[in-house]
Amino acid sequence: MLAPICLFAYNRVDEIQQTLEALKCNYLATESELYIFSDGSKNELNDHKVEIVRKYIHCVDGFKSVNIIESKENKGLANSIINGVSLILNKYEKVIVLEDDLITSANFLYFMNNALDFYLFDKNIQSISGFSLSLKDKKNKVYFQTRPGSWGWCTWKNRWDSEVFNKEKIKSVIKSNPSILKEFRHKCGADMPKMLLNSIENRNDSWYVRWAFNHFINNHYAVFPSHSFIKNIGFGNEGVHCQGINTYISEPVDEKILTYEFSEFHTPDIKIIQQFLQYFSFQHKLLFRIGLLKNRKGRAQVIEELKMRIGY
Repeated sequence: MLAPICLFAYNRVDEIQQTLEALKCNYLATESELYIFSDGSKNELNDHKVEIVRKYIHCVDGFKSVNIIESKENKGLANSIINGVSLILNKYEKVIVLEDDLITSANFLYFMNNALDFYLFDKNIQSISGFSLSLKDKKNKVYFQTRPGSWGWCTWKNRWDSEVFNKEKIKSVIKSNPSILKEFRHKCGADMPKMLLNSIENRNDSWYVRWAFNHFINNHYAVFPSHSFIKNIGFGNEGVHCQGINTYISEPVDEKILTYEFSEFHTPDIKIIQQFLQYFSFQHKLLFRIGLLKNRKGRAQVIEELKMRIGY
């Protein structure tokens, strides 16, 4: 049985059209159930945009079934995802989650469903990512990290609990062990402690950092493919949570490949961890932006030079 797909949408019709057209081209699309969660408008300025998105999604076909859940109020991304995924996992044992600015390769669903089957009984694994970063020295077709992915991911009913996102419980964990934030930084990236504190103090709308914190405190891991099945098109002024420049370098997967070599879980190599977390460092983001601003050789060449300078 294939995992149902949850797709979360708001007010960007161009992006969701691209997302759904790519998803429809997946090899398993016609056999998959699709649930589209459409968040309500924040204000009058967004009313028309949300209406256009809703008119479009009501015409979507190409899947086993298309189910649309429209919210009258604006829940925000965090509550939309937490509530939506919880709703689906009350009915199914597993789920694949996408947002409205993610272009999938044709074999994305194939990889995700196979990975869900392979790691079903491995309780070390809490989630699986469809997006991957460009890393050197990858010895296997997949690798493992404490920090999960949020650009196209999946999980199981027995690894998900809405209480994971309870802000008061997270505050209590931090209060009882203040040094835990240093360890969180060490294992999940320099940007994580501040992002978590901002989330629990309602200064950002991130569900993801709380999901990552749960991976961390339970010593659980996410599975990443060696090459990416996802391209994010959401960076720019219209992106609510992905404004600016995409500094995360990835290598696209060969769309013709339909067989994958999954590895049993093993503690990640320290070199792979360091390369992975380097992408989330302030140094990487700063050098990336400086390179794009100053260098006129072209984005691809700038990326290669920065990768060499930072040590990928």
